[in-house]
Amino acid sequence: MYHSVGDRSDDPYRVTVTPARLDAQLGWLRRRGLRGVSVAALLAARERGAGRDLVGLTFDDGYADFVTHALPLLRKWGCGATLFVLPGRLGGDNAWDRLGPRKPLLTADGIRQAAAEGVEIGSHGLTHVDLTGADDAVLRAETAGSRARLAELTGTGPAGFCYPYGTVDRRVAEAVRRAGYGYGCAIDPGALTGPYALPRVHVGEDDTAVRLLLKRALHRWRRRPAAGV
Repeated sequence: MYHSVGDRSDDPYRVTVTPARLDAQLGWLRRRGLRGVSVAALLAARERGAGRDLVGLTFDDGYADFVTHALPLLRKWGCGATLFVLPGRLGGDNAWDRLGPRKPLLTADGIRQAAAEGVEIGSHGLTHVDLTGADDAVLRAETAGSRARLAELTGTGPAGFCYPYGTVDRRVAEAVRRAGYGYGCAIDPGALTGPYALPRVHVGEDDTAVRLLLKRALHRWRRRPAAGV
């Protein structure tokens, strides 16, 4: 689970990795015989009983630096990824991060550019709100509404949804399923773990080879069987 790729001199939420660190992390994967792919590609491989050499790579929020910094490195290392974007904030910024700094988000053209290069585009909702506290109308807009907007933008309805802040409950997961998504990404959903609450591991600037090895081992240990949410 990545977010922004760029300058991290001001990074109070620790959501940014430098291009040099991402380059090293992708190289580490490849040297271990692993390859980064989109979540959709990973799930499809798992359904075939394959994919042990694949790692799903996700980039949340749709920062503009994905195209300028992350995409060239993914191309360099032959990796795919899923980019979760906010169609209600196209060309805006991360206003939800109270402490800042303000980071620009992708425009519609930037999202289409990423999609044209083979990046899977998924929804992160419309505006980045905690859906567990949303009323029914907001929940529909953030799930079904964002999917419709992205279908108009890219020509394809997204298969994946990513819960803002990683927060999900059974009601929210069910709304994502009803909206037509094939899967949902969380962070550490516990008993809800399943196709609509996939656990992910945060990757940051401090994650060198040893830390990545430990995080991969811990993630595999804590995975639980699908709960059928």
